Amino acid sequence: MCMKTKIFIAGALALCSLGASAQDAQLKFYGFIRNYAHVDTHEMTAGTADLFSYGPKDNDNTNATYHFTAITSRLGLDVTGYQYGNMSATAKIEADFYNGVSGVTGTALFRLRQAYVTLGWKGENGLASSLKVGQAWHPMAADMPDVISLNTGAPFGPFARTPLAQYDRSFSSAWSLTAAAVWQMQYTSAGPEGASANYIKYGGIPELYAGITYKGTDGLVRAGIDVLNIKPVAASSKYLTAVSPFLYAQYKKDLFSAKFKTIYAQSGEQVCLNGGYGVAEDGSYTPTTNSSSWVSLSYGKDWQYVLFGGLSKNFGTVKALDNAADFWFSKNSAANMNTMYRVTPTIIRNLGKVAVALEYELTAVQYGDKAKGMNLSKGLYDQGLHWVSNNRIQMMLKYTF
Repeated sequence: MCMKTKIFIAGALALCSLGASAQDAQLKFYGFIRNYAHVDTHEMTAGTADLFSYGPKDNDNTNATYHFTAITSRLGLDVTGYQYGNMSATAKIEADFYNGVSGVTGTALFRLRQAYVTLGWKGENGLASSLKVGQAWHPMAADMPDVISLNTGAPFGPFARTPLAQYDRSFSSAWSLTAAAVWQMQYTSAGPEGASANYIKYGGIPELYAGITYKGTDGLVRAGIDVLNIKPVAASSKYLTAVSPFLYAQYKKDLFSAKFKTIYAQSGEQVCLNGGYGVAEDGSYTPTTNSSSWVSLSYGKDWQYVLFGGLSKNFGTVKALDNAADFWFSKNSAANMNTMYRVTPTIIRNLGKVAVALEYELTAVQYGDKAKGMNLSKGLYDQGLHWVSNNRIQMMLKYTF
């Protein structure tokens, strides 16, 4: 082989190598080790290891309980840097150890949190569009308060990670539109079989979401509407349709942040809200209506001070119920819940990659007396109203890498 040929081949290989490098994905691992310890003064309805707190149960169990665990420690991978023509492609996969614990006992198992691909395009006018496909945050749950609690404001705001296909399109530097088709997996609807994704499977179409966002210099406003269509009994021809509009706003300036979210939900248990549905007098399915709102105020950096407040109100069902037996409510709540509120002050000391936090969470629920029966015309237990409250003191130590 002549010298010129060798030089040509070497140059071609070098150019191919440079081209391949330009196309190679860039990997970035991230995560944290997070330890929680908390004390409750009343028995709680709560998720695995009692970390994901919803509210105090309607009983007289005021035995103080203590919990400590590190199962929410997380590991994730972001993939960036791939370009194919005008299309960019990024990906995320994320997991923690929150699975495998029943109550407060068991062995923590590696659990999928998120796994999605995002394809993006930029036009000549600078406007962008993207398509996200995979397991990701529900569009109504993506904006969260600044509390350290694992519930991040639930059940006063939507909380769910779900399989979805989400399309985002910007129309200017400030305005953008979102549309999504959402399925169910971990966070599911209630029904005759218990909490299950079968009902949306029987329904034949995904949950649908549409929203619009305005983003200014210091603030953001997002409004959207979610439509759920499920079939509670596979052999039946009857469906439940639930429509839930929501609004989110935030303002950030220097070290101060204010966030607000409100949703008027029909049903809503598939996103951890206090809701459900039942059989109406005419034989159709009728959803509950629930107003849930929260506000979060935060100030500081090295020392961060947070104040959270949440309020939820159960207005009963849209139509009068046929009976109290054919009524299915969120597995994380109780059908006799009327009103619920939470106040949470938090202090966080940020030491670079290390954070130490102390949080107090007061959650109170107004229950109706089940022994007095349900008011079927309202789909509500509204007799013998009484309050039950819990005080939670929670500490957190977190190292982020």
